[in-house]
Amino acid sequence: MARELTMPKLSDSMADAVIVRWLVSPGEAFERGEGLIEVETDKATVVYEAEAGGTLDAILVPEGSTAAIGEPIATLADGAGAGEQRHRPVQRTTPAQAAPVSVETERRAAGDGVAAQRPNATPVARRTAVELGVSLHGIAGTGPGGRITQEDVRKAAAAGAQAQEPAAASGKGDVRVLELTPTQATIARRMVEAATTIPAFTVSADVDMSLITALRRAAREERDEAPSLNDFLVKAAAAALQQFPRLNASYVDGRVECYSRVNVGVAVATEDALLVPVVADADRKSLGEIATETSRLAEAARRRGLAPEDLRDGTFTVSNLGMFGVRSFTAIIDPPQAAILAVGGVRRAPVEDAQDGVVFRDLMTATLTCDHRVVYGADGAEFLSRLRELLERPLGLLS
Repeated sequence: MARELTMPKLSDSMADAVIVRWLVSPGEAFERGEGLIEVETDKATVVYEAEAGGTLDAILVPEGSTAAIGEPIATLADGAGAGEQRHRPVQRTTPAQAAPVSVETERRAAGDGVAAQRPNATPVARRTAVELGVSLHGIAGTGPGGRITQEDVRKAAAAGAQAQEPAAASGKGDVRVLELTPTQATIARRMVEAATTIPAFTVSADVDMSLITALRRAAREERDEAPSLNDFLVKAAAAALQQFPRLNASYVDGRVECYSRVNVGVAVATEDALLVPVVADADRKSLGEIATETSRLAEAARRRGLAPEDLRDGTFTVSNLGMFGVRSFTAIIDPPQAAILAVGGVRRAPVEDAQDGVVFRDLMTATLTCDHRVVYGADGAEFLSRLRELLERPLGLLS
């Protein structure tokens, strides 16, 4: 008897996801832990692995289409056996419906309940087709054996765009329309939600990072690598959250949920998106362990290789734009979290010392954005004050 495979929830904020590629064909048997589908969520492109063995019977949601959490995307048959691929004629939102030839058009051309022959294309070509909203059907492949390459897809997209090139706008020149990828569209939707539904307030403070910069300089002289400023921030934030659990919380359905685990998300900018991988149990990790973990997460985020567990269960977020020369900025809260810490770059600045003299110190501006439904101004100020103390006396963070 056939069973339904539903779209799994692969991140805290995921509401739906785009199926980039099916890794198993109808009729194929698979084992537990084997990759079934590659999906693009609001956080990253990840592979969902089978939770039990079976056989893929029929694909209900084809590549390039969007499915909500819990929605059936395929049927499964117990044991081995041939399966017939059949697609339900369900109306769906594709990444770029306005494109010259969309994936929705491709699905209609396949007919009700009958799938068109799967085009012979490379995996990267399939993903590029999803991102650009281009149908693989009708593209002449130039690869070995007529296989469709990424370059073939890009040329087809460019040809379609030229056919629908808009007229020059008065005074603005030619218009080039950039369609959002599914990840970008989801981020845009969630940021609007956060900016319009969360009553946020901010508090800022300058932090003297002179001792930390000196510690890092000494560490680099002894060995090639040293914990980054961001690693110190994650460690200090986790320690402060232990003392101020109200900020390690979420506002959910009219109530505040405070969490026992301190999982600090670290914002990472990629070429086309902003991802927030999570350092789980950051309060229990040493500074060296945090440095190793953040390095791994940042590298995986940039090559879009984050696992679903790397993106789950964040309770607080740190965002650092100091490497771009930014002095200070205000970050938007990542719902349902209650707060986010934004830090700028370290700068040399004159300050008055205890003898009424002037000395130069390494200062950094930290800005905390809080959900006023969860914490009040004094709570945010006390947390930021404690964070500053931890960073200005960093020996306690080295343990």
